[in-house]
Amino acid sequence: MSDQPTEHYFSADPSVPFERESFTVELWGSELTLETGSGVFSRGHLDHATAVLFRELEPPAQGQVLDLGCGYGVIGLAIARAVPLANVTGVDVNERALLLANDNARAAGLAPRFVACLPEQVPGNQVFDEIWSNPPIRIGKEALHELLLTWLPRLAPGGRMVMVVGKFLGADSLQRWLGEEGWPTVRLASHKGFRVLETRRA
Repeated sequence: MSDQPTEHYFSADPSVPFERESFTVELWGSELTLETGSGVFSRGHLDHATAVLFRELEPPAQGQVLDLGCGYGVIGLAIARAVPLANVTGVDVNERALLLANDNARAAGLAPRFVACLPEQVPGNQVFDEIWSNPPIRIGKEALHELLLTWLPRLAPGGRMVMVVGKFLGADSLQRWLGEEGWPTVRLASHKGFRVLETRRA
């Protein structure tokens, strides 16, 4: 959430004054120092849901990875740092988040293996071996469903999407809905009120 109740971190161009704040976190055995900012989700700290994702999963082995709703880039940058053979694309509608994510990639020496951009800037024929996400649940069920059905078909054959969703924000109903839509989804882990879900492409 942003610093003002009328503004949302999923706004394309947040109107809150832009104040940066950095923090350092250890993920999969490596330290990352990340710039965050007002108007961008989880300013100044790693949010609980994303922390659960890192706690419960190992990084992918290699390949093309999408960080869906990348924010300031923490998931994608951690993957790029941990997996030298991975190329990561981050997408977000918040242009302030994209600025921070690309600045963080340069500062960490991970550009151009991590690039953050608007969804429409991803080439239409690009497919991904894995999609990782702490999805923006609060955009509403209809918008979230549209988001997932836009990107799941971009998985390569045998690819998977992993995401972390709060139990009380509808994780179990989302899991059922994905299955009904032809995207079989299993729960990999449950911790501190969050579910880690895996959706595989046949």
